[in-house]
Amino acid sequence: MPSPVSAQESAPASRRSKITPERAQELYTAVLDLLRESGYDSLTMEGVAARTRCGKSTLYRQWGNKPELVVAALHSTRRPLFSGIDTGTLRGDLREAARAVESASGQDTALMHALSHAALQNPDLLCAMRSTLITPAIAAIDTMVERAVERGEVEAGNPALEFVAAQVMGVMRARPLLEERYTDGQFLTRFIECAVLPALGLPPSPPAPSGGED
Repeated sequence: MPSPVSAQESAPASRRSKITPERAQELYTAVLDLLRESGYDSLTMEGVAARTRCGKSTLYRQWGNKPELVVAALHSTRRPLFSGIDTGTLRGDLREAARAVESASGQDTALMHALSHAALQNPDLLCAMRSTLITPAIAAIDTMVERAVERGEVEAGNPALEFVAAQVMGVMRARPLLEERYTDGQFLTRFIECAVLPALGLPPSPPAPSGGED
């Protein structure tokens, strides 16, 4: 028969085990939704508990505090923004990246902005944000550029090569600060055509057809 002490020691583990993976995913989704809606500073464990109808004490037992819960939510919902893009040309790849930004403008882009300031003050949060949102996107763009060099589209010695990812990711971060709106697909496509590709020595896109034949 277990002693009172051992029974007490096993109680927290027993309580934690009641959160199923499906339930944890619901909590993580709610955390990220609240971050997008109100930002990191306004996020509270109480707010997450109310949104998910979960006991606040359960959240604290499982994750300890708000930063740990946010880090867990980021790691559990990782979705590489530009994964799987390979059109056969760098222009095509970057255009597809712009379309991906369009579809994610209310999700990953909003999340990056919600977390940016807080992440600079919390090393664990910054590490999670980089590993789940930023680093995979940069790696995907770098892969697009490497393929373009291998195909001979872009000269290997072009000094602008190393800045493509910084340009694309940077304009996504900068536009909300400059114009108070997210970088949508149309804006990013124009930016790519007017700033990124010319620096790589690629010709402008041909003009779109003006209409049907007479």
